[in-house]
Amino acid sequence: MDRIDHSTNLQAPGLTRRHALALAGTGLALPALLPTPALAELVIDLRKGTFQPMPIAVADFAGEGGGLVSGIIANNLKRCGYFVPIEKARHPEKNPPFDAAPQFEAWKAAGVQALVIGRVSRDGGRLKAEFRLWDVVAGQQIDGQQYFTDPNNSRRVGHIISDAVFTKITGVGGFFDTRVVFVDESGSKEARRKRLAIMDQDGANVRYLTDGATSVVTPRYSPVAQEVTYMAQRTGEQPRVHVLNIETGQRQVVGNFPDMTTSPRFSPNGARIALSLQQGGNANLYAIDIGSRTTQRLTSTSAIDTSPSYAPDGSQIVFESDRGGSQQLYVMGAGGGEGKRISFGQGSYSQPSWSPRGDLIAFTRQGGGTFGIGVMKPDGSGERILTESFHNEAPNWAPNGQYIMFFRDPGGQSGGKLYMVDITGRVEVPVPTPSFASDPTWSPLLTAAR
Repeated sequence: MDRIDHSTNLQAPGLTRRHALALAGTGLALPALLPTPALAELVIDLRKGTFQPMPIAVADFAGEGGGLVSGIIANNLKRCGYFVPIEKARHPEKNPPFDAAPQFEAWKAAGVQALVIGRVSRDGGRLKAEFRLWDVVAGQQIDGQQYFTDPNNSRRVGHIISDAVFTKITGVGGFFDTRVVFVDESGSKEARRKRLAIMDQDGANVRYLTDGATSVVTPRYSPVAQEVTYMAQRTGEQPRVHVLNIETGQRQVVGNFPDMTTSPRFSPNGARIALSLQQGGNANLYAIDIGSRTTQRLTSTSAIDTSPSYAPDGSQIVFESDRGGSQQLYVMGAGGGEGKRISFGQGSYSQPSWSPRGDLIAFTRQGGGTFGIGVMKPDGSGERILTESFHNEAPNWAPNGQYIMFFRDPGGQSGGKLYMVDITGRVEVPVPTPSFASDPTWSPLLTAAR
């Protein structure tokens, strides 16, 4: 993976170093569901029912390639739904100086609450990118950092700066410096070609991981590494669960089962995979240690148990089962057991996905001729449908637990498209892909993955 080095806390012009460090270090803990803003002066409080996106200005970064970096930042902040980047025609300073305080009164008059400025330069053979985040109302710098990397990494620098701005204002971890693996679909529905593809979370840098010789579904990213597990089926053969190392291209089949294996999911430490094994007319859950290849049976019923998903601390698994007569969600210990039903609303529930924060479980609910993407607490309380339409499926969490990506198929002879919704349900945006797409799965932050 491309390396990006950074040093934090650029001193604000006109402030002492001690003051600048104090500002940059301010932060509060997160509650169970919604984020607590990081600073009292410049905040987006998502708990308020009257939440409005924050007006922010992202000035063109100085230097060669600076426009690309600032453009990526503005696009990210707009797509996340919590900010409204002010169009450049309204910027009172076209090229605000990096080493001096901006004209706060002019920016306030333009309706701006937060201002991002920066510059890009070369330091030997490396790219050097710097930015400052200003609280326009308070007249203070609240963040400032610099990064050194290969010149080809300018897009990633834009994503990393976006994460820094997002986190400083919302108090929630970032998610822009990530990738998404999905199933790229082409051809008619009767002869659909399904390949694994990977892209940046904003739809850029698409490349294909499989060639379409085998049909692939349900990819799931490792929470800690650049690996993905998925189900693949070649014509005339049983579906098998695979693991693919995205960096090296190395792949392996997981388990040596005589029957069909489906719905794989990594454990939080990436060392185990839980999956569903079909045996005649029923299916049970198993866990496989990737290193030792030892197998543990988790359920033993005459029902269809599938779609397991680990809690982020690894102690529990949520899964779907029709043991009660319809598809519903159950939670059991990670070592297996009977499971406790947690879904009791109208309709059937499937495809559970445990939030990386541990506070919510996402799911697909079908009923009344529609498919909804919703969330509930791990005990089944607090159920909320975030979005609903003719056909929504496959919810998957961003690494910060604030957004869910899924696919929507409007029906007819078309195909699915990817969308992103936040846990308040107020933000929903399409995610661009080159063709029809389904089954998205989000990587961990690239700066945190091994």
